[in-house]
Amino acid sequence: MSIQDFSTAADFSVPEHLPASAKLLYKILRNIDSGVLAFTSPEGNTTVFKGAHDGPHADLRFADWGVAREVLKSADIGLAECYRDHRLFTSNLTGFLKLCAINERALEKVFYGKPLVAFFFRIKHMLRGNTRSGSKKNISAHYDLSNDFYKLWLDHTMTYSSAVFGGNHAISLDTAQTAKYERILKQINPQPGQTILEIGCGWGGFAEHAAKTRDVKVHGITLSKEQLAFAKKRIADAQLQDLATFEFIDYRDVNAQFDHVVSIEMFEAVGERFWLNYFKTVHDRLKPGGHALIQAITIDEKAFPRYRATSDFIREYIFPGGMLAPVNRFIEDAKRAGLDADEPYMFGPDYAETLRRWYDSVNLTAEEIKSLGFDEKFLQVWRFYLCYCEAGFDSGRTDVMQIRLSRPAQLNGGRI
Repeated sequence: MSIQDFSTAADFSVPEHLPASAKLLYKILRNIDSGVLAFTSPEGNTTVFKGAHDGPHADLRFADWGVAREVLKSADIGLAECYRDHRLFTSNLTGFLKLCAINERALEKVFYGKPLVAFFFRIKHMLRGNTRSGSKKNISAHYDLSNDFYKLWLDHTMTYSSAVFGGNHAISLDTAQTAKYERILKQINPQPGQTILEIGCGWGGFAEHAAKTRDVKVHGITLSKEQLAFAKKRIADAQLQDLATFEFIDYRDVNAQFDHVVSIEMFEAVGERFWLNYFKTVHDRLKPGGHALIQAITIDEKAFPRYRATSDFIREYIFPGGMLAPVNRFIEDAKRAGLDADEPYMFGPDYAETLRRWYDSVNLTAEEIKSLGFDEKFLQVWRFYLCYCEAGFDSGRTDVMQIRLSRPAQLNGGRI
């Protein structure tokens, strides 16, 4: 075994006996611009790659050189599959993925893989488009896994979206999720008796909180049968059936108008092809003068062109049909649909903290999750997913926002 340092050993040469994919990987890793990566080969030799700028320190070990081939071929999908199969190891998965995110341009091949393979995954992503039938299939693939599965590791509010910690990471996740609901309600300021349409109601956490604290009528819609059943029982147990109702229906098929619309991290499942239609639907479902509060994950504007041209681990394994929008594109499309947009409230660091809490909870309940019939490979994929997302928010490649949209009030046939 040996240790080599690429920051000082300029004349270091990759052993000739290594496969071509291994040689190419060493060449790519030499491009790291920020942070430090200690890479250990299957033979046990460690090479330290140091960037010129400060950044995360991470380590990585391959069980065999086939990992290099898979990563160079399939990018982050290859990384995830090798981690799933216990062929790729690191002491801090989030730290390693954050190092990758910060060095995205330098490690382009690691992020995007071979063009032909990237094209194949992009075609698969396109075939999972969020038409009415496609949306049902895509939503079911993730949210209908098992209510018991989600109950094991989500907080007591059963909320599967970013909490709002407000910089105070000492508070409980339950408290931070309730703070998120409160912030949403303060932004739209519903009055007693008013109506709210919740597009993508999850397990009914927001609807229950709004009905209890504001005496408003909430109608939640979903395409997950598991969530629908849970939400209905939740509201019945709370004896709030007169204030909160739920329906299995596509957002495009709702016809009534409401005083307000709330949508918490559902926009990611809409798909770029349907973004404008989504905003037109929000506009049409709002009464004139009504407000909508959308919480959505966003992607850095500079990363968007390459992101939209390919697929990635999240869209392949976790959210088929999903697509993130940069903030400017989100606001442009909302305005094209006739909505006014306020300045967004960005809170990416809170999402990173939420994901850390979820990761810890998944690990604490791993054996109970397995008892439900999920195997170790499933758990490894979920660990990778949670760390992958945390790294995105920590690095700034992704962010999350709450933004208030409004349908202009009408007076004598025109805007006030």
